[in-house]
Amino acid sequence: QVQLVESGGGLVQAGGSLRLSCASSGGTIKTYPMAWFRQAPGKERVLVAAIARYSGLTHYSDSVKGRFAISRDSAKDTVLLQMNSLKPDDTAIYYCAAYTMTGVHFSRAPYDVWGQGTQVTVSS
Repeated sequence: QVQLVESGGGLVQAGGSLRLSCASSGGTIKTYPMAWFRQAPGKERVLVAAIARYSGLTHYSDSVKGRFAISRDSAKDTVLLQMNSLKPDDTAIYYCAAYTMTGVHFSRAPYDVWGQGTQVTVSS
């Protein structure tokens, strides 16, 4: 069973950048659609970015489009989230997730394996 571990969170000033990484133990994530979600205090967890299983197609929420980029590092079997031009509204716990089943488009799939999350705090 795939287990996901996020890293790379931290405190950054508005306008700065961070790169989150998601690695797997227990199996490869190369064959799964992968996504990053975030949950801000008092709010629901929402999809930020997703990447398709094999094609490399990506999907972003409107709030991060043009600032964030999701990618795979196949050699390291990790999924990255490059976050640029960060804003205080980006402050949240960021979760990596995998969709280990099939049948639903990666941009709206019911992701079923989750990491523990990593805190991102953007100061104004």
